[in-house]
Amino acid sequence: MHTKTFVAVAAGLGLVTLSACGSGGGTTDSSSTGSRTVTLVSHDSWAASKSVIAAFEKESGYTVKVLKDGDAGQAVNKAILTKDNPQGDVFFGVDNTLLSRALDNGLFQPYEAKGLGQVQPAYQLDKDKHRVTPIDYGDICVNYDKKYFADHKLTPPATFDDLVKPQYKNLLVTENAATSSPGLGFLLGSAAKYGDDGWQDYWKKLKANGVKVVDGWEQAYNQEFSGSAGGKKAKGDRPLVVSYASSPPAEVIYADPRPKTAPTGVADGTCFRQTEFAGLLSNAKNTKGGKAFIDFLISKRFQEDMPLNMFVYPVVKGAAVPAEFTQYGPPAKNPENMTPGKIAANRDQWVRTWTSLVLK
Repeated sequence: MHTKTFVAVAAGLGLVTLSACGSGGGTTDSSSTGSRTVTLVSHDSWAASKSVIAAFEKESGYTVKVLKDGDAGQAVNKAILTKDNPQGDVFFGVDNTLLSRALDNGLFQPYEAKGLGQVQPAYQLDKDKHRVTPIDYGDICVNYDKKYFADHKLTPPATFDDLVKPQYKNLLVTENAATSSPGLGFLLGSAAKYGDDGWQDYWKKLKANGVKVVDGWEQAYNQEFSGSAGGKKAKGDRPLVVSYASSPPAEVIYADPRPKTAPTGVADGTCFRQTEFAGLLSNAKNTKGGKAFIDFLISKRFQEDMPLNMFVYPVVKGAAVPAEFTQYGPPAKNPENMTPGKIAANRDQWVRTWTSLVLK
């Protein structure tokens, strides 16, 4: 998910990454150390402040172990393969683009979290069955390099429609929809915008307008994009990139010295909303500890800790958001959305069609 964005930097700032290495398919740590350990399985981008995890451990009496399993897609697939003998108790990081795959494969057992009433209803996509609990959301959007557009006296694009205009030829880099979460989100955003049939024509136009496709976010953002700190070092030459609405605040927060304004902006009319969930794994060995941990994930303390660790927005009503987010990376006003059922019915076929249209 989008949390990949800055976790490498965040880890260097003393944020916890609590990694417990495990070999796939073996027994989980909680079985050997008794029920006082709760094991979280997640993607590589999980991060939380040590003090916040320590407070949960002190109040609950559980010790938290974290097992990281690659990017979101890899982690979900591995969890499905090991569901009969899961690696842990709770899985965090399945998002709305992959949710149906996890639910259809029986990955989670129902649990209605304490405090769920405080979670905004828009994100409760499994509210009838409570197999997953919404934890955070973010927007996949095109980011632009402010300096490039100022130097070229060119107005940055604002919408999906703008990206196919001749003045933006050979400027955009995106990620492979088959291998990357933001790449898939951008494809789904275009399908939501132009419909089941129209998105293919849109991508033909994007291809004709010189869109560049790379495997993943890291390469797109930190190597090809001219506006990021990493891209500047790598002499990236694409001033438009598919990233996140929360990327500009990160460019400010991690810069030394901090600039007064973000060097990058967001094309607000190109966004697709992504929601991340946690669930109690079927056959979890420590269900009681797992439930306590899910309750903790929607507590105000954890929700307010998330933005600066994982560069996502809280789902709980009234959770404070850092000033840098409000100033440089507010959520999209009218992002594209799609129901998990619609994504489930079309995702794999759309990715195959996209691959043949764009990559061949």
